[in-house]
Amino acid sequence: MVILEDVKTPSHQSKQQRYKQLLTQVRNLISHEDDLTANLANVAAALHFTMDFDWTGFYVVQNDELVLGPFQGPPAVTRISLGKGVCGTALARECTIIVDDLEQFPGYVPCSEMDKSEISLPAFHRGEVAVILNVNSHKMKNFDEMDKRYLEELMRVLEEVL
Repeated sequence: MVILEDVKTPSHQSKQQRYKQLLTQVRNLISHEDDLTANLANVAAALHFTMDFDWTGFYVVQNDELVLGPFQGPPAVTRISLGKGVCGTALARECTIIVDDLEQFPGYVPCSEMDKSEISLPAFHRGEVAVILNVNSHKMKNFDEMDKRYLEELMRVLEEVL
């Protein structure tokens, strides 16, 4: 049984400690569930609250475009075309994209004027991108190599249930 109230991690822990605890929580949350929506919803919530991000969510690939999936934060763009914005670029390139300053990103798809930086990461199913994780921050240069490393690991865990 998963204890849901333990999803929020104490803020006194280092970022690395929070990520390590998050990975354990995510494995526990999704290990006994087959439903994609349920798993994406729980992962988005755990990630959002553990890491204290401003917007955390998933886009699901449908017919070469991204359709909004479970998320935490204010309302978001519901469909993103291949190659558009940070998420669409992560889909087109099939890799993680970190943007330190969204105003400098060509083709940025604005959701909130408060968003300053972003990271988008793909998860694969049968060799194809199936899901994009997107995280926004109201701080410039909020995402670094540690975020990339642990979020990519999180996506590999998620791939096990795709």
